Amino acid sequence: MDQPIITQIKDRIGYIILNRPEKRNALNGEMIAYLDAALTDFERDDAVKVIVIKAEGKVFCSGADLAALHALQFNSFEENLIDSRGLKDLFHKIYTFPKVIIAQIQGHALAGGCGLASICDFSFAVSEAKFGYTEVKIGFIPAIVMVFLLRKLGEGKAKQLLLEGDLISATYAQSMGLINRVVEAAELEEKVYGFAQKLIEQNSGEAMSLTKEMIGRVQERTLEEALEYAASMNAKARGTDDCKKGVTAFLNKEQIKW
Repeated sequence: MDQPIITQIKDRIGYIILNRPEKRNALNGEMIAYLDAALTDFERDDAVKVIVIKAEGKVFCSGADLAALHALQFNSFEENLIDSRGLKDLFHKIYTFPKVIIAQIQGHALAGGCGLASICDFSFAVSEAKFGYTEVKIGFIPAIVMVFLLRKLGEGKAKQLLLEGDLISATYAQSMGLINRVVEAAELEEKVYGFAQKLIEQNSGEAMSLTKEMIGRVQERTLEEALEYAASMNAKARGTDDCKKGVTAFLNKEQIKW
């Protein structure tokens, strides 16, 4: 039996490949657990600096596996809560992950699959891809992704996507800030690889990690608390090896090799 995901490492990029094309890469408990484990492995691996999540087949991810969701309807509330926390933990892990994560979207990203794509730090999609949170159309709710989408897009745009439930084009998704780039299908792999390599070669891994951490945490604070937190992170960053290396190289007019 094929594994629900495949992992690869190439030139300091850790690839996580969704591998259920026959099920349109729908998310079930097994795939979520494999995704979580793959991220844990790449977090510990110093040979990996940037993560790319991509998929086999024509669809990036169609969201929750409806057959699995139907089976869960016979569970108790407590059993469903335990299962729901699996997706919650995965999305939280991606959002707070200490390394940059890029979504490489070669096809439609729907419902929970749209959540997976949009929660990544950067996202590249082909022009043919459609996006949408269609949960309300089947009596379900986009509960977990809502927490992150409100942060990303604000209430107005989130309401439009989550309450209307319609599919939108990749171009429109980019215009509203849901994804970052729209590229031709033939160029997708190359564009994502090139962007990942740019981050790897020009930026400090420690600096990107601390910056991402701050983006996630500063929003929940009052102005005074946020500024005090920022001052403490500023002080923390000064003591990192990367900052010492970078400042020294800059002053000596040396090329920094990250």
